[in-house]
Amino acid sequence: MAAPTSELSTSETFWADADRHLVRYAGAGEFTREIIDHAEGSFVFTEDGRRILDFTSGQMSAILGHSHPEIVATVQRQAAKLDHLFSGMLSRPVVDLARRLAETLPAPLEKALLLTTGAESNEAAIRMAKLVTGKHEIVSFARSWHGMTHAAASATYSAGRRGYGPAAPGNFAIPAPNSYRPDFTDADGGLDWRRQLDFGFDLIDAQSVGSLAACLVEPILSSGGIIEPPPGYFAALREKCRERGMLLILDEAQTGLCRTGDWYAFERDGVVPDILTLSKTLGAGLPLAAVLTSAEIEQEAHERGFLFFTTHVADPLPAAVGNTVLDVLVRDRLDERALQLGGLLRHGLQQIAQRHEVVGDIRGRGLLAGLELVVDRETKRSSDELGARVTRRCLELGLHMNIVQLPGMGGVFRIAPPLTASEEEISLGLSILDEAIGDAVKTL
Repeated sequence: MAAPTSELSTSETFWADADRHLVRYAGAGEFTREIIDHAEGSFVFTEDGRRILDFTSGQMSAILGHSHPEIVATVQRQAAKLDHLFSGMLSRPVVDLARRLAETLPAPLEKALLLTTGAESNEAAIRMAKLVTGKHEIVSFARSWHGMTHAAASATYSAGRRGYGPAAPGNFAIPAPNSYRPDFTDADGGLDWRRQLDFGFDLIDAQSVGSLAACLVEPILSSGGIIEPPPGYFAALREKCRERGMLLILDEAQTGLCRTGDWYAFERDGVVPDILTLSKTLGAGLPLAAVLTSAEIEQEAHERGFLFFTTHVADPLPAAVGNTVLDVLVRDRLDERALQLGGLLRHGLQQIAQRHEVVGDIRGRGLLAGLELVVDRETKRSSDELGARVTRRCLELGLHMNIVQLPGMGGVFRIAPPLTASEEEISLGLSILDEAIGDAVKTL
């Protein structure tokens, strides 16, 4: 049904204002040409009444869906009571959240610093690692994304490095262990990750000036295309760090708090990081992040004068939201639900792969899945245009999808529905994706 003239006029004015006054912050990407009016559960709704299934949980954050009633109630209650404080003051929500986070984690992770964004938590973790070790060099994956502030951006290699002048000194990349596109292979053609890891650190040792402070990596690289290092990798990586006196920092912005089927993705590998960073999922869509570390590292940092005094450090409002997030995760056993729904999601993606030759690979864990599109399964040749077409068609059909398109990779859909999604909503998303791929292939 055509929109009334007044609505068209309002819409045209909106986009004229947006185009005239907003800074475009997504690189070559464009704003989604929909005016979002409200959101509820697994759906966002446009001003003109369209309902769009959100298969990315907002910015991979809204693990309890949009406008979860308990989050809404917490925000209303806490904002009316105590929302913000001088950064040197403490409130009960902050101390409660620090304690409760420590209770979800293995020893010795028991000290928490509560912040706002993933970039900020990684910035603080890097700063702490440099101070404690007395060194400055940072190692990350070549497909990494850790944020857009200076130290975090300097450890980010998947995008955003060109044109901004010098990065922080002493940042190095090692190859990401991509089993679908292996660069080091064994006799069977599979990824030889041990040889790859050895090679990577041989290069690090050749470039280092002897000041290796930390290795900052994601347990599953999300913006890098849902790349999951194989079992055993992180134990070997930790040993590389130990040999060089480096700290291991794990960034669980997108994998933490039940999304992968475990409370934390690192649990699968039996490796506990020296520093853990959380963000996105911790606030369930609100700005809340955390740095977790041991009492020993915190004490050393404190004795050396650790300074990360920011405007919104330890704010009570987001901390209260974090406590509510933990309440819901525990009560509703959302780690188990992520496993159950993740199995349903993976089975549906496998069926799509059977119907469409352009599906090259399916990977991920729990409710964080990746589907890589190729135009030739044999050669794994990629096509940016195919991914863009599927993305556009999904949106037309009522499904919002996020696609990663990096050099040397096909379009990789990052699929991360809310942990509160229903089986019917997962099935609906799969059905739309199936249709969209079929329609896009016809137009190639």
